[in-house]
This record gives sequence, C-alpha cells and structure tokens, in this order.
Amino acid sequence: MEAKAIKTDSYLKPIEIKKHLEKVEYIIMAAPAPDTFVDTPLHFTIFLNTSDDLPQEIQTAVLEKFLNEQKIEKPTELMSQLMPVGFALSSAQDTLMPLLLVDPKDQKSIPYGVMFVMDFLADSDEFEEVKEKSLTGWSYAYDGEVDSF
Repeated sequence: MEAKAIKTDSYLKPIEIKKHLEKVEYIIMAAPAPDTFVDTPLHFTIFLNTSDDLPQEIQTAVLEKFLNEQKIEKPTELMSQLMPVGFALSSAQDTLMPLLLVDPKDQKSIPYGVMFVMDFLADSDEFEEVKEKSLTGWSYAYDGEVDSF
C-alpha cells in the first residue's frame, strides 16, 4: 500500500510558530519506516518545545519516558539534537503538521522555529494505523494534556 502525501496549503511564519507553541509541551509523530527496517517498522519523531540543547542524561530520561508511556520497543537509529521545525497548514488536517527540516533547501524556503528533536525507528503495537495502513499521525501535548493521535 502506498501512502499519499499530505497536501500543504501554507506554512506558519516564525512569529506564528512562536504563538502556536506557547502552551505546547511536546509533539509526537509516527510514520511508516522504510520497508528495509522490518524489526522497527515505525519512524518516530518527538518534538520537545525547547530550544535548549539538552544534556545527555536528560535526553536519556526523556526518551525512556516516551518509550514507556507509548509502549515503544526496540529504538534504533536515534538522532537527538536541536533542529529547525516548520509547521504546515492543510485543509485535510485538524492540527498543524510539524515538519523536521533536514534539507538545507527546505530550511531556506520554509519558515521554522528551533526545537529539540528526537528522531528514531522503533516498534509498538499502539500505532496500528501507521503499521497496517501506512498512515502518518501526530499528537500535541499541551501542558500535560495530550490531543488524540
């Protein structure tokens, strides 16, 4: 099954990103991993609403918290660092889609804010729509409350 790309209508400007993130604690996104990663079929991105470079012991504690809470197993290919993140508006989505901007060309053309990002491959039985239907989803946590996935 081939997943369809989410059509972006526009992107938030940096000042709009700052306002959008005012009460956001974190965002978690799950997408299908490349087919070659059979044991870790899910690609997770955790966007922490901080522009601080977190010490390794804090990173480890945060990752363990997410792994336990989301019943995520076998994390691998972990990248955690400050990264540019854009936010896409789409008429097909209720919430803004976070975009990890890795490509320098995207960083020049899409407005962004800086967030601490943890990006990794893993597995979980809690994300069946991602595994079975190749869907991408994200949830926002607002000061301790989480929107549904």
